[in-house]
Amino acid sequence: MDILEIFGESRSNLSLPTKSAIYVWGYNQSGQTGRNGKETSLRIPKQLPPELFGCPAGGNSRWLDIACGREHTAAVASDGSLFTWGSNEFGQLGDGMEEGRKQPKKVKQLQTEFVISVSCGAHCTAAIAEPRENDGTISTRRLWVWGQNQGSNYPRLYWGAFTPNTIVRQVSCGALHVVALSEDGLLQAWGYNEYGQLGRGVTCEGLQGARVINAYAKFLDEAPEMVKISQVSCGEYHTAAISEKGEVYTWGLGSMGQLGHCSLQSGDKELLPRRVVALDGVSVSNIACGGVHTCAVTVKGALYAWGGGQVGQLGLGPQTGFFSCIRDDSEMMLRNIPVLVIPTGVQLIACGHCHTLISTRDGRIHGWGYNSYGQAANEKSIYAWYPSPVDWCVGEVRKLAAGGGHSAVLTDACSLKELCEFRLADSVTISNASEIEDVASRTGADALARLCERLREHILDGGDRNYRDDEFGDERN
Repeated sequence: MDILEIFGESRSNLSLPTKSAIYVWGYNQSGQTGRNGKETSLRIPKQLPPELFGCPAGGNSRWLDIACGREHTAAVASDGSLFTWGSNEFGQLGDGMEEGRKQPKKVKQLQTEFVISVSCGAHCTAAIAEPRENDGTISTRRLWVWGQNQGSNYPRLYWGAFTPNTIVRQVSCGALHVVALSEDGLLQAWGYNEYGQLGRGVTCEGLQGARVINAYAKFLDEAPEMVKISQVSCGEYHTAAISEKGEVYTWGLGSMGQLGHCSLQSGDKELLPRRVVALDGVSVSNIACGGVHTCAVTVKGALYAWGGGQVGQLGLGPQTGFFSCIRDDSEMMLRNIPVLVIPTGVQLIACGHCHTLISTRDGRIHGWGYNSYGQAANEKSIYAWYPSPVDWCVGEVRKLAAGGGHSAVLTDACSLKELCEFRLADSVTISNASEIEDVASRTGADALARLCERLREHILDGGDRNYRDDEFGDERN
């Protein structure tokens, strides 16, 4: 029965109950999955309980954003608070210390700010926030940075090459560089530039200050021009951006084909942003960069991928032999021209160091690539060569995040039915999985039914050595 029938009210008069859930899984050496246990890998996505974030048990917690670094994680709550956990050797957790934490803790230095979004690099973090109290004299949506190469272990306000009244729309962190996007479509980049990842037309040694990128090339033989950017993503040593026209530009290290060009400007590097001509006529809405691969989603929901595929992160299977455009490199597992991986239905994309995650319009999550810690798929193989299901999550997918070896998803419940699914998912155990699966199947709770089915299959297959009977229960130990 529809929730509107239950309440007997029109949609316009009904305020539907809402709740968010965070699921984290994969590599856990530094506690980046938010759990106290000593397990180094967690193959089952587990909802992090509200108690971890200071909410009462069963409370309706809400979340705005989540991001994964190499071995740390950050999440933004609906009240504008930022929580961080995991590795901290470079101060990337923003607490002024260099000791890691296995459980989330609020970043106190940002309590006067309302955080909107967050990005995690290998060892740094950046957030976009608005002042909680503003008399109109302070520009909204300002950038805060901390961690490796950011000048502080605490969040610090950073304008870089932008003027103090600039509204920052997005920020993305790579291994050793950061790129920020302004509301008017300008990019500024700072950090290391040994591979041209700052897009300045040259390579540089040492840490570089921020500059606005002011030249974008459509072709190698044409003079560069200014382009208005709508989204940006940093890989390990390369960068990709989408123009307001839906065109893709890439620059930086391209030794594994991650830039999507047949040939490069300077050896294995592209020093200026250059348009990926293989995607001409394709309007791209979302871009994500991994360690040595790149993925793009079109406005029609098609997924293209290119770059290194040694561990399956392109989703093209265990290719052997020649499948690149580099003639004398037949042993290289790379694709330096974008290839269509999934023709339709893709909604969200996230690229980790060596794995890829997507969510589809029917609410399913799939992953592929390096899977030694379970970060890419439910299956237990070391490599997930093709898109494989991640069926342990309940709710409507709002955000995907992929890090060095772990993954996270933020889901929402927008109805009473989904709230009930969340509650049941929290209480699933080995002994009651069959009963809950039966109820879920009869009520059309597909995600919950799949979760129970996967749990039973997991147990029948022997489970993981680190599996506990209360894996889906309260985890405060």
